[in-house]
Amino acid sequence: MRRVARRRTDPLALPVVRVRLGSGRDRRGRGRRGPLALPGPLSPGAPSVSAHRREEFDALVVSTVDRLAARWDKELHDVEFGTEDVPQLPDSWHDEPVPLGSLVRATGQTPTRIVVFRRPVELRAKTRLERAALVNEVLVEHVAQMLGREPDEVDP
Repeated sequence: MRRVARRRTDPLALPVVRVRLGSGRDRRGRGRRGPLALPGPLSPGAPSVSAHRREEFDALVVSTVDRLAARWDKELHDVEFGTEDVPQLPDSWHDEPVPLGSLVRATGQTPTRIVVFRRPVELRAKTRLERAALVNEVLVEHVAQMLGREPDEVDP
């Protein structure tokens, strides 16, 4: 056993905090971890990583809808656009792929709704550019289906 000599220090002095060595990188793609990244008693206002991703995805959908609405303003005036994290699928849904979006036609009291599902889009698209292209493709397909036109006519 090795003995370490104790140094005499001022008892009122603050302890020396060692700076953590190494990088603060996100090695496995799970986002920031630990007490500074999670809300708790030491950091009640910690940022939520999932909320940031959700807000970024919502902004992407809004910008795509704005671009489509600039061309199809009259037809898209009464359409509601939205995002959801995942679709609610019935138990009988087994072999079909998970949808990236949905189109719900208007009824007596509710307007037409087009919804884009965030998690299926994020899982299929690896980069921001792919995600933007996939969101554009989903929205264009649903708008074209709603209008009874081809996707190439909606967004040439």
